[in-house]
Amino acid sequence: MSLEQLNANSFEKIIYDNAESCLVIFSRKSCHVCKEVVPVLEELQLQYRDRVGFYYVDVEEDKNLSQRFSLKGVPQILFFKDGEYQAKLAGAVDEDKVIEKIAEVLES
Repeated sequence: MSLEQLNANSFEKIIYDNAESCLVIFSRKSCHVCKEVVPVLEELQLQYRDRVGFYYVDVEEDKNLSQRFSLKGVPQILFFKDGEYQAKLAGAVDEDKVIEKIAEVLES
């Protein structure tokens, strides 16, 4: 995965302290749907390089983070802007849905 992995400490720093516009996919290595969604995000990451951060959290390694957001199942993509949770996409999402949600978050 070329998406930067976050743990509890780096999550706090990037999401809340730096308050950058970003998305975080909560996934699991053994999840087949996650394996389909992550390459879509990796491709989009290049298009949004200077405007949106792309990260991932492995729910098996950082259970507390997924519990904190009451996430049920993976993959789940959470969107943040200015240190605040903005939106979520769940399950097998395509590129268009992600682009649409990024636009909504950047415009809000």
